[in-house]
Amino acid sequence: MRLYNTMTKKKEEFVPIREGKVSMYVCGPTVYSFIHIGNARPLIVFDTLRRYLEYRGYEVTFVQNFTDVDDKLIRRANEDNTTVAEVAEHFINEYRTDSEALHVRPATICPRATEHIDDIIGLVSRLIELGHAYVAENGDVYFAVRSYPAYGKLSGQSIESLESGARIDPSDIKQDPLDFALWKSAKPGEPSWDSPWGKGRPGWHIECSAMSMNILGKTFDIHAGGVDLIFPHHENEIAQSEAATGVDFAHYWLHNGHINVNNRKMSKSEGNFFNVRDITLHFEPDVLRLFMLTAHYRTPVNFSEEPMEQAEAALLRIRTAAERINEARFTDTPNEAEESEFIKGIETTRAAFIEAMDDDLNTADALGVLFDFVRIANSFVTEPRSERAVKAAKDMLFELTGVLGIDPSPKKSEFPAEAEALLVERTEARKQKDFKRADEIRGQLRDMGFAVEDTPQGAKLKRID
Repeated sequence: MRLYNTMTKKKEEFVPIREGKVSMYVCGPTVYSFIHIGNARPLIVFDTLRRYLEYRGYEVTFVQNFTDVDDKLIRRANEDNTTVAEVAEHFINEYRTDSEALHVRPATICPRATEHIDDIIGLVSRLIELGHAYVAENGDVYFAVRSYPAYGKLSGQSIESLESGARIDPSDIKQDPLDFALWKSAKPGEPSWDSPWGKGRPGWHIECSAMSMNILGKTFDIHAGGVDLIFPHHENEIAQSEAATGVDFAHYWLHNGHINVNNRKMSKSEGNFFNVRDITLHFEPDVLRLFMLTAHYRTPVNFSEEPMEQAEAALLRIRTAAERINEARFTDTPNEAEESEFIKGIETTRAAFIEAMDDDLNTADALGVLFDFVRIANSFVTEPRSERAVKAAKDMLFELTGVLGIDPSPKKSEFPAEAEALLVERTEARKQKDFKRADEIRGQLRDMGFAVEDTPQGAKLKRID
């Protein structure tokens, strides 16, 4: 397997530190609100990586943290007239609801920053002792960026280039504008903990270093997150961790690309900001997951109604195949030559799927392999087959969708699968401006006893009274 390492800017053969075992840390959410679709992408992408590593036989220790003390949580607690702990607990539970709906497996360990205060204080103390950090006059503790000459090696930014763009504030208590906070002195009304430098709370960057090293060790295999975390978050993690230990922090750095909405950067000010809950009012969570996997994880992806509808139609194709396989007819006198060819094709399918996923988790190509198999399996089960061959088809479908985290089980619907499939075909015909075929399908559905209602969320079926 080859993975693109942000640190080296190239694909590298994946070789774990311990044979057969993978240690993996993925930066989790700051739990002050519902997760949005930008949060959902790394959740889905790196859950898929974990699933694939396990599929290939690795034992994966998957760590994903919760930042449960932060400026955003403090503001939210003040707005809601509650405590930071209550805000965090509420949105951790909401996160779990959303991630479960997206088929994101629970992490092996889900550390919270507030559970690792002693580890954080110990790491900050070590950095001060080694001369990489200092205590400011107000009790804040800062990392001295210039004390770590390799700073910028992940993002490719030199200290000189960062210095030229640094804002100099005469009131700044830092020794250098590039330095960043490891520990923030207590302010009235904020959560705080005792430390050698007075009451305070951890800075954001130090949390992940302390938690990951405490759980996975000084060096682990994979550190991952969104591309927006490369600088400064992951850059700062590397600096403070390696300055404290003198060894590599992580061997492989993986980052997923941005999400745009209707070709614009997602932001609340643009009015194009969507929580996962907003989307799942109109589309199944499986549709959102499938949409996220249709592009390579490192490329930007554009979220809009049309590709979501395409993902919805693709999901229906998978489930229709599963339903047809479930309803396949058996025979004791199968066509041995055809069945032998089909079984042989299954092995070819598996090999092609692995080849795609081994190439830096290329889920786009892997989905292409899956849909080729769906097409072949659909055709194969139109004739009576042996129970062995039908089971092989079903097992292959569930094997591949299981790695991708897609549920292929046909969903119960008040409408027959044939009517649902015709509705999808009509939607595709309208997109291609084949209005004649769309009208023909509407007539077919009417003859079956169903009317088509076009809504802002897409075409829906309803029974004709």
